[in-house]
Amino acid sequence: MKTVQISLNSIGKVKSFVNAISQFEYDFDLISGRYVIDAKSIMGIFSLDLSKPIELAIHTENNLDEIMEALKPYVIE
Repeated sequence: MKTVQISLNSIGKVKSFVNAISQFEYDFDLISGRYVIDAKSIMGIFSLDLSKPIELAIHTENNLDEIMEALKPYVIE
């Protein structure tokens, strides 16, 4: 499992983020405070405080390079 900090501070970013990770069969969770939601759920994402960085947990060790490339626009360095 790998975790990264991401920013989803606009509706367009949320939509494109969900489309980007939905192409992968692995599980992704977004963690904000004590809330953990499925990162492929648009409704779940909108229940979070999107003004702050969110932790993304990637539940695989396979294809991490490909996944990180798809996540590049959202990852906070």
